[in-house]
Amino acid sequence: MKKLIFVLSLLLPMGAFAAGGNVHLDKAEYDLTDKASLQTGAKLFMNYCLGCHQTQYQRYQRTFDDLDIPLELGSANLQFTGEKPGEHIKNAMPSESAAKWFGAPPPDLTLVARVRGADWIYTYLRTFYADESTKFGVNNLVFPDVGMPHALQELQGVPRKTTEKMLVDGVMVDRYVGIKADGSGELSAAEYDTAVLDLVNYLVYIGEPSRLQSEAIGRWVMIFLLVLLVLIYLLKKDYWRDVH
Repeated sequence: MKKLIFVLSLLLPMGAFAAGGNVHLDKAEYDLTDKASLQTGAKLFMNYCLGCHQTQYQRYQRTFDDLDIPLELGSANLQFTGEKPGEHIKNAMPSESAAKWFGAPPPDLTLVARVRGADWIYTYLRTFYADESTKFGVNNLVFPDVGMPHALQELQGVPRKTTEKMLVDGVMVDRYVGIKADGSGELSAAEYDTAVLDLVNYLVYIGEPSRLQSEAIGRWVMIFLLVLLVLIYLLKKDYWRDVH
């Protein structure tokens, strides 16, 4: 009983960490077979995330091979500090300086999709909003008091909370209706959502690069077991035929 309570005590914080409070999480309809989406996600990560966040358990070469990115093209456009293709994906930010700037070193994102979940990341990247009271001028619905800037603001524009007047018990109040960008970004709202989904797709891939291969092998294993079950059943019937 004590062991069960101990295990549950470990799982509960992990569940809270993944859920992100009581905020509704939008469904991330990612597709690991969509190589174009994965390539765009890799480009977005290298350009907007890698400056602070590493994926130190993944190699450039593995990424290029899996996503059908030619080595020369990947090295020229996705590697910025002279790393070799066989090296792990790291940045040059000193952890001591990062802790001073952000309050804590930015986490490695190799397994973020497995820890947080794709829906959490998708909603998180789409719920930043301007908040001048914070250090970086932004806040987040999913992660309140987040200690990082809105890295994709160049693409989205300045997002702000929007409200509408509503009559409640005879009193007009402001009701929150969502977050809307000011139009200064490079992408429209729909294009930004697609870009975020591409980035989420890439982070899901990074967390388990062999997932598609594992699922394919698993299907063949299940087919083999079903065929074996039929053969064993027929063998059993033949073996016991004379006995009965």
